[in-house]
Amino acid sequence: MTRPLRQRLVLLALLAPGVGYLLVFFGVPLARVVLASVSSADSWLPQFGHYAEVLTTPVYREGLLFSLWLALAPTLVAVVIGVPLAALLVRSYPGKAFFGALYKIPLVVPSIVAAFVVLILLDRGGLAHRWAALVGISLPRVVRDPAGIGIILASAWKNVPFMALIVAGSMAAISEDLHRAARTLGAGTLTIFVRIQLPLALPGITAASLLVFITGLGAFAIPNLLGPPYPLPLSVHMYDQGYRRGNWPLVYAMGTMLSVAAIAILLAYHALTRRTQHSLTAGRDA
Repeated sequence: MTRPLRQRLVLLALLAPGVGYLLVFFGVPLARVVLASVSSADSWLPQFGHYAEVLTTPVYREGLLFSLWLALAPTLVAVVIGVPLAALLVRSYPGKAFFGALYKIPLVVPSIVAAFVVLILLDRGGLAHRWAALVGISLPRVVRDPAGIGIILASAWKNVPFMALIVAGSMAAISEDLHRAARTLGAGTLTIFVRIQLPLALPGITAASLLVFITGLGAFAIPNLLGPPYPLPLSVHMYDQGYRRGNWPLVYAMGTMLSVAAIAILLAYHALTRRTQHSLTAGRDA
C-alpha cells in the first residue's frame, strides 16, 4: 500500500464517524422529507403541487415571508446588542464576574417561559401597561401585533446572550499586542472596537448570526403564543396541517422550503467568511 493511499484511508477513517452521523441523523431524514413532499399515490413522477400551493396560496406565502421576518429581525437585534456586549465582556472592570453570570440567565430559560414573561409584562392589561397607565402613558400593542414585535422581543432576549457568548470568544482570541499597539498610536476604545475587534471577530459574528437565524426560522413556541392571528409562520402552519389535518405532504413541502432557506443562508455565510478571510490575508500581505 502506497503512502498517499494510506493517508487517504486514515483520513476517511477519521471522518467516518462525523460524516456517518450527519448522513444518518440529518441527510436521511432530510432526503425522506424531500421525497415525501414530491411523491404522489397517482404517479411515480415527482409532483410539485404542494410547493405551488405554498407559493400561490396567500396564507402560506405570507406565512413564509413572516417566518423569514421572524428569523431576520431577532438576528439583527441580537447583533446590534450582542456584539457591543461581547466587547464589554472581554474588558476588565469591577463586578465583571457577576455581570458575566447575570447576562447568561436567558440561556437557561426555556423559550415557552420567555414567551410567558413577555406575555405577562407587555400584553394588554400586563404589568407594563398598568404601570404606564399610572403616569398617563398608553403603550403600543406589542403582543399579537401584525409585525410580531412581541415575538422579536422574546427571541432577542433569548439570543442576545448566545450572540454575546460566541462573539466574546472570538474577541478574546485577538492578541492583546494589537490593542496595546493601537493605544500607543492614540486609538481610543471606540476606534479599537470598530477597526480591530469587529473585523477580526467577524467570523464569530457571522457564525452566531447564522445559528440565531436558523433557530428563529423554525421557532414554534414563541410565535404560537405571542404571534398575531394572521399571518402565521410556517412552523405553526406545519403543526396545524400535520397534527390536526393530516396533510403531511404539504407539511413536508413547507419544511423543505424552510430547510432550503436555511441552507441558502449557510452557503452565504461560508461565502462571506471566505471573502473576509481573503481580505484579511491580503491586508496583512500588503
